[in-house]
Amino acid sequence: MPSAVPAPAGGAPGSAVRRRSAWAEGLDRLRAAAVTEPGRLRAIGAVLALLVLLFGTATAWQVSDRSAAADDVVERSQPLTADAASIYRSLADADTTAAGGFLAGGAGSAASRARYAADITTASNLLVKASANTRGSGSPDAAGVQIATLSKLLPRYTGLVETARANNRLGLPLGGAYLRYANDQMRKELLPAAQALYDAETARLSADYGRAKDWPWFALAAGVVAIGALVWAQRRNYRRTNRVFNRGLLAATAASAAVLLWLVAGHAVARAELTRSYEHGARSLRVLNEARIDALQARGDENLTLVARGAVLTGDQKDFYEVGFRAGMRDLAGAGGPAAGGRLGAALALAGDDAGRRPVRDAVAAVREWQARHAAAREADDKGDYGRALAKVIGSDASTGASFDRVDAGLQQALVHEQDRFRSAADGGRGAFGGLAVGAGVLAVLAAAGAVLGIGRRLSEYR
Repeated sequence: MPSAVPAPAGGAPGSAVRRRSAWAEGLDRLRAAAVTEPGRLRAIGAVLALLVLLFGTATAWQVSDRSAAADDVVERSQPLTADAASIYRSLADADTTAAGGFLAGGAGSAASRARYAADITTASNLLVKASANTRGSGSPDAAGVQIATLSKLLPRYTGLVETARANNRLGLPLGGAYLRYANDQMRKELLPAAQALYDAETARLSADYGRAKDWPWFALAAGVVAIGALVWAQRRNYRRTNRVFNRGLLAATAASAAVLLWLVAGHAVARAELTRSYEHGARSLRVLNEARIDALQARGDENLTLVARGAVLTGDQKDFYEVGFRAGMRDLAGAGGPAAGGRLGAALALAGDDAGRRPVRDAVAAVREWQARHAAAREADDKGDYGRALAKVIGSDASTGASFDRVDAGLQQALVHEQDRFRSAADGGRGAFGGLAVGAGVLAVLAAAGAVLGIGRRLSEYR
């Protein structure tokens, strides 16, 4: 039989010794170490290193996220917004050109057919490009839905235009009806879908701006806590040893402060530049694109007024297309006073320098000239002189078409200038993030090493 385990001295006979677990013994050792100065120093060193590394990690993570958003603004969402505006403009210009070519007829229609074909090709190519860059995952996003709608409707529209042209060549009045039907489809289906696409891309651009400009609050808070802990540790060291400086802790504090200052300054510069790129770039581009579209729609309505010849009326028996022309002009240039209103006035206000304002002022002057020539054309048409009215609208000398071309050229020049300003400011914004994520990581590792070495030097005094 196995022998019984003897009872400990003073214990009850036959009672066994209860062994403690390794976990419990380890906790006892930790408690014992925590009440000694070396144990406290080890704990302080571990916490300091952890806080500094957390600060560096948070900085690298949040800066990388904002840098990626700034890259999206420059390389993705703003170009997609510009492409969406170009799709709208190409469609509107195609419709306007089709009406102008219908009016010109004969040899004069060759140039308009080439321009119309170029517009349709541009819109088709941009739709393919936009489709390839859509961010839809499981289901199509808002932009993807509109791209699919436009891709389906565009062939129908071009078919109607070709039918109108065929009837016009045969001298059949049915050609005008087909052209009006094509224009109706453009107004009610294609252009609203293009506008929705533009709005979706603009919303995406705004979201990317918001992400890029958002302050990295978690990283900032982690930095303040880490530096506060390092200052406290040095103060504690001074009170216990009367030594003013601990080189390791001082180096860790300096490195952490450098990261925090770099983070604040870099992000402040990035925010300022991105804000400038939005206020005097993205916003200005949007207004200029909308002004260009207003001019195109007004020109299309002007042409269709002569195509329809009073066949399409509003509810109060006014010429539908003439009413549309006047509404477009109000949107474009205001009520017609000496000062520019409407979108041209907004474009002047948003332009950041004289080089940006000059082409807009030229467009304003051309709009005033256009309105005067349009009034003369309407007067001739109302008197029954259709040939004279047609010459004033599509003729080569002092026509409304020449005024429209001046408006469009001025707005195009302003768009190119504002695009350059946007790119310059946005590049400055994303450049402010350059190197910050990597630099923060490196400095955080150095700061953690400094904290550990600084505490280690104090520990060596107990050996």
